[in-house]
Amino acid sequence: EPRAQPRAQDDSEGDSAKGLDALIMTCLLWFQLVMASLYHIYVALEEEIERNKENPVYTPLYFPEELHRRAALEQDMAFWYGPRWQEAIPYTQATKRYVQRLQEVGHTEPELLVAHAYTRYLGDLSGGQVLKKIAQKALNLPSSGEGLAFFTFPNIASATKFKQLYRSRMNTLEMTPEVRQRVLDEAKTAFLLNIQLFEELQGLLTQKAKDHDPLQAPELHRRAGSKAQDLAPTKASRGKPQPSVLSQAPLLRWVLTLSFLVATVAVGLYAM
Repeated sequence: EPRAQPRAQDDSEGDSAKGLDALIMTCLLWFQLVMASLYHIYVALEEEIERNKENPVYTPLYFPEELHRRAALEQDMAFWYGPRWQEAIPYTQATKRYVQRLQEVGHTEPELLVAHAYTRYLGDLSGGQVLKKIAQKALNLPSSGEGLAFFTFPNIASATKFKQLYRSRMNTLEMTPEVRQRVLDEAKTAFLLNIQLFEELQGLLTQKAKDHDPLQAPELHRRAGSKAQDLAPTKASRGKPQPSVLSQAPLLRWVLTLSFLVATVAVGLYAM
């Protein structure tokens, strides 16, 4: 009889450990899915920027060395999905809609490309360092920055000064009141596409969890599973919440969304 209570306690601690493992895995998978979507988005955005780099409606904002993210995201994809990442990364429906809109703008309404470039680049530049620190702590990532190259802009010494330069270049763009309004509307569209993307990824994870159905990305699961083991609570700490995971991981979503919202509002102020 006296031994029954410790056994119940062990069961409780085991359940807590499993729950924490599941939370860690969910956070990792969500982050990896976001990074994969960002890869597709930036590939499309930068292809359209290259197409229009000599077009007066975009030329003043052409900063490939400072801003372009494709090379950094390719490094991150190799970290998260392995050497055959091009075959493994997911391409969700919301991501496809985002990409299609970027392509449509680049081909038919290049004057609106500034709305997407501003909200994406300056949004990510503004929140990049904060997100990097949160991700490193919440997901126990290497301090060297592996897996987070996207959030580092090595050719920008001062984010504040660069944003000032970027805005001054925006002021050199010749726009009629009608075009300015369309740019503002397009910034709102970009923000909605971003929100829809996050909602879809969250829904995807939630549905898969309910169905007990793993996402169709074996390499992602292998790497996420490995990292989850690294983050798993030790025997001494089981049953106790880990603040770095429980409190900081959800901040990733909030900061990503908030930085994008701030950039969207900034486009609105510019268009006024």
